[in-house]
Amino acid sequence: MGYKLQGYMLEACTCNAICPCWVGEDPDGGTCHGTIAWHFEKGEIDGIDVSGLTYAILLYIPDNALAGNWRVVAFVDDAASAEQEEAILSAYMGEKGGPLADMAQLVGEVVAKERAPITFDVFMGKGELKIGNNLDAEISPFEGPTGRRTSLHDAAFSVIEESPYYVGKASHLNATHAALDLNLRIQGKSAVQGPFAFEA
Repeated sequence: MGYKLQGYMLEACTCNAICPCWVGEDPDGGTCHGTIAWHFEKGEIDGIDVSGLTYAILLYIPDNALAGNWRVVAFVDDAASAEQEEAILSAYMGEKGGPLADMAQLVGEVVAKERAPITFDVFMGKGELKIGNNLDAEISPFEGPTGRRTSLHDAAFSVIEESPYYVGKASHLNATHAALDLNLRIQGKSAVQGPFAFEA
């Protein structure tokens, strides 16, 4: 039956703002650690309603993001039922095809799959993301001289060609996970947030 998902995406990482991965360039420092989270405002996967839930990953990118070989820890919102969890993971692991399968091809290894309480309270580039005890981030957008929030369009990294992404930075990004040998406590690095719509 496939999927139809709409909501908001947030990415925050160790790259300097603005993250070069979004335009197909190598990450600052040659590698990248960070997080990507997708909050479903509304959505169905194989007829299973996943509205209101969030899926997130902690990640390590060893080289150019588009070259793949990512190592990730996958987190499903602990508010999800077992049926919802299975549906979300199957879609994001690439089993349902479409744009999520394209993204899944970038992942070389899923080192862990976990459930956690996830707080996704971000809109137009401003807000916070929390993933259990593993991640805490607060982000804010850049603004132009008129006060409009700075946005990015037609990014090489994105599969969402028509949506604007708000570029900014994380006032703090704290992330830990033993499976990724991850222990971040950084400030003022890249954050990108915006709407998504996936369908297959």
